[in-house]
Amino acid sequence: MRTGPAAAESGYFHEALCYASDDELLAVAVPFLLDGVTAGEPTFVALGERTGGLVRSALPADSGVEFLTGAEVYARPTAAIRMYRKLLADLTAGGADQIRIIGEVPPPSLGSTWDWWARYEAAINRAYDDWPLWSMCAYDTRITPPDVLADVAATHPHIATARQRHLPSPDYLAPESFLRQNRPAPPDPIQAYPPLLQLTDPTAAQARSAVHQAGPGQLSAEDLDDFVIAVSETVTNGLRHGSPPVRLRLWTAPDRIVATVSDTGKGPDDPYAGLLPPADGRPGGLGLWITYQSCNHVTYHRDADGFTLRLTAGQPPGLTAVAQSEPPGGERRPGGSGDQQLSSGTRP
Repeated sequence: MRTGPAAAESGYFHEALCYASDDELLAVAVPFLLDGVTAGEPTFVALGERTGGLVRSALPADSGVEFLTGAEVYARPTAAIRMYRKLLADLTAGGADQIRIIGEVPPPSLGSTWDWWARYEAAINRAYDDWPLWSMCAYDTRITPPDVLADVAATHPHIATARQRHLPSPDYLAPESFLRQNRPAPPDPIQAYPPLLQLTDPTAAQARSAVHQAGPGQLSAEDLDDFVIAVSETVTNGLRHGSPPVRLRLWTAPDRIVATVSDTGKGPDDPYAGLLPPADGRPGGLGLWITYQSCNHVTYHRDADGFTLRLTAGQPPGLTAVAQSEPPGGERRPGGSGDQQLSSGTRP
């Protein structure tokens, strides 16, 4: 039998926990976790090293709460979705009536790669809805930018507060509506310069060869192989499902490779393309699913010229410029607290 505010739900109860102090985090997280153990529910923590340590130290010894490595769980959105879907399926197959998880995306992800984590937060409303999950996604308002908090409010149906209240989010959008928004991502700074290489209507083999030529020195052999697959799959999708011409452009920096693949079509109709595995097993959606798991950042946009996917392997720019893993002492950025409602580089 399900417990807490999720008792009336048949699927996923998805909450945001936006806190302005370590005490506020613990005031919500500790009862949430201990109540789950008391109810016999599988109960997990997938927080970062600092916040996970705070929670661990606040719990009694041998509490029964299981700890996952947050940085590994949230390495990439699709990797997190794949891991959690398997975990949830295994636990419910074992008889679990409800599962509790509190987690957080790594603080650096609140910066230049936030757009695909925002899509993750929207997509999991569907991705996890087959299982009796109650999760809290923790966001420290001292280090979370206001635009990120607005996305949090739009992607979480519920908000947990420091006063043990569980409120509906007035700004919540259905995931399909959120995912269909055309949200242009800032260009990588190296895109201000002419691309190292540009090909029009390349074959998949030509695309693979181009990445192999550009990649040595920027990436490890394993990461380069993954990126070759991602670019090849994206070019193949453009040729099969897009409108000509299909253009591949490559830029390189000492720590990354950026590729864009564009065509004059409108892009995939499925708002979950890339984030969820194809439901019916057709190969049309499999390429993007593979691509999202093979890159360190994937973003897209539509404009008058058509549809463009941008793939990044290596270290996306600006990851440490916006958020630090340790909140600044005594300093708070704008954001929610207590029961407050959320509202809406250079080339080398």
